[in-house]
Amino acid sequence: ALRVRAVPALHDGRRLPVGPRRTPALGYVVEGEARTYFAGDTALFDAMAEAVGPVDVALLPVGGWGPYLGHDHLDAVRAAHALALLAPRSAIPVHYGTYWPIGMDGIRPHEFHAPGDEFVRQAARLAPEVSVHRLGHGEHVRPEARR
Repeated sequence: ALRVRAVPALHDGRRLPVGPRRTPALGYVVEGEARTYFAGDTALFDAMAEAVGPVDVALLPVGGWGPYLGHDHLDAVRAAHALALLAPRSAIPVHYGTYWPIGMDGIRPHEFHAPGDEFVRQAARLAPEVSVHRLGHGEHVRPEARR
């Protein structure tokens, strides 16, 4: 059995250019054999660890769809700070290297590929007890659940 729990996220709820309507920004904790936090689009916020609760795995966004991330997103450094607060057993950086503006990969490839590597470096510095898995397309890992 799985349980999916919606948790708060700190992000502008508008989805432009589709429309100006706002909807709550959410993350999710999927509980089964292990507890996995999928942060969605979010900024770091004071009550993150309390809202999410204990988790085994954290899927944290470390980039975005272009060269500039606003205040309501995690970059590699802010995601490593979130990792230190959440203290899961494992983490996987997500939400980078996709939806890149056409032509930018050839002009600024470091911004397309670097956020995952930078998260690994920052996580080692700020949350060394967490095992970080930087996965390529199609790769998988089976982190251990807490006992």
